Amino acid sequence: MPTITDSEFGEITVTRRALASRVSLRIAPNGRIRITMPLHAPLASAKLLIKRSRRSIQRLITEQQGDFPYSTSQQIGKSHNLLVEQGEPAVKTVGTSIIINARDDQDFADPIFQQSIRDHVVKALRKEAKSYLPRRLKFLAEQHDFHYDKTRLTHSSSRWGSCSSNGTISLNIALMNIPFELLDYVLIHELCHTRQMNHSQAFWREVAAIDPHYKRHRDALKKYTPHV
Repeated sequence: MPTITDSEFGEITVTRRALASRVSLRIAPNGRIRITMPLHAPLASAKLLIKRSRRSIQRLITEQQGDFPYSTSQQIGKSHNLLVEQGEPAVKTVGTSIIINARDDQDFADPIFQQSIRDHVVKALRKEAKSYLPRRLKFLAEQHDFHYDKTRLTHSSSRWGSCSSNGTISLNIALMNIPFELLDYVLIHELCHTRQMNHSQAFWREVAAIDPHYKRHRDALKKYTPHV
């Protein structure tokens, strides 16, 4: 799989597909740029797209980052902390601390610097999610007599969780960033989909039987984003 290294956006992955009719670009859930192009299109056409679309790409990255640029000390998940310290620009994880070394004039909006921080944040959240989410989901399932096939961890930027028809429950690692009562609401929501693969009145009755405050939790969840 070829890659392009751009001075502004870092490493960009290029995928050639037989069904692709044109060169297209998207921002992946992890914040990286992905380009899809026809099998025999020259790599130069991907570079040309980047050159002509810089402002659009910057806007897309900003929109995906939403209200969570990593620029100040903050809590990450349940047990990690993001710490900003003075020093030559670098990012590292020490124990449960993600340490950002930055100069006074550091441009935190720089996509490559943000991506470096996000990579460490994703690893921290995935570690926490792997330890907690499958165990908590299993506990709730056993407590309320739900049955599912397996659990999958994701960091999709658009959904907190999902349940497939074959019983696979996917959970976003960003769940570790929200209060425990809202986290439980999402897990209960997905478990109820193992019985009702819809959002019918019957589905919401299933949810309400376990979480009588689900409407309040559902509204509170809108204040957060599943983007990492």
